[in-house]
Amino acid sequence: MSGPALSIFSSSYGELRSFALRKVGSISIAEELVQEACLRLTAMMERDRIENPRAFLFHVIGNLIIDYQRRENTRARHEGVVSPDYDCVDEGVNVEAQVAARQELALLSEAIAELPPRCRECFIMRRFENRSQAEIAERMGITRGMVEKHLRYAAEYCTRRLWGDE
Repeated sequence: MSGPALSIFSSSYGELRSFALRKVGSISIAEELVQEACLRLTAMMERDRIENPRAFLFHVIGNLIIDYQRRENTRARHEGVVSPDYDCVDEGVNVEAQVAARQELALLSEAIAELPPRCRECFIMRRFENRSQAEIAERMGITRGMVEKHLRYAAEYCTRRLWGDE
């Protein structure tokens, strides 16, 4: 970690850790999320000038927390366990909602299948295999910047396909 990034990390660590801990309820997970946010800050500072690194850290940690909570809710549903922050639905199955969800899933599957091969590979490794951007870059033999471009393109493309803006 470079000098400026280390300084920002050191001065913000306690607040970031407390913020993440309140959201995820686990010290070890909170510390992992803070470390990932700081790694992202370091990577960004090597390429770009960041006007407000502290705000950038809080923005990144917020996104990492959302990603973590989504993964946990998905895992809990697959394991038949309900996470404390997962809203339970009425036992009466809403057929209309089920059909809509299946249609949305089918559209998402189609959108992913339509992505360029390298972009699709990158997207799948990040979203479904939960690999870090650094690991994806290493496995694919590309830069982290290219990983970010692939992920951004994939997310934008899938969003357009799901919401009909294409």
